[in-house]
Amino acid sequence: MIVVPHGRTPETTPLTLAVDRSDPDRPVIRVGGDLAYTTAAPLRDEIDRVLAAKPSVVALDFADLLFIDSTGLAVIVHAWREGQPGGTAVELRSVPRFLATILDLTGVTGLLARPAPAAGVTDLVSRPASEATPRSDRPTASA
Repeated sequence: MIVVPHGRTPETTPLTLAVDRSDPDRPVIRVGGDLAYTTAAPLRDEIDRVLAAKPSVVALDFADLLFIDSTGLAVIVHAWREGQPGGTAVELRSVPRFLATILDLTGVTGLLARPAPAAGVTDLVSRPASEATPRSDRPTASA
């Protein structure tokens, strides 16, 4: 369910993007307007371009964000996921209250706070089930 203030419909404000590359190791992408299904592709493309340079941090500034849906949220998670292999952290700036609430409720706040894994370190959760080692304190079943 989408709750929209009276007189406003989702995605009525175009997405605006501005990229500050004055510090190549810490570029800032300023996002404004509506970040939704019909407007998210340009931000995702810009994030991919910025991440190709493997900066240490990519900052997403949401000072002018008016609306976000699940697709917009997925773009933030995409930035985190794609930055992990290169060791790029994602920093959110000027987060409006509505976005902070959504990030907290969905667990994205905690995800973004997770450090990138060290080279060669694999999380058991991310391994295929065939490679997982059963815990010794649990009984195993066999057919």
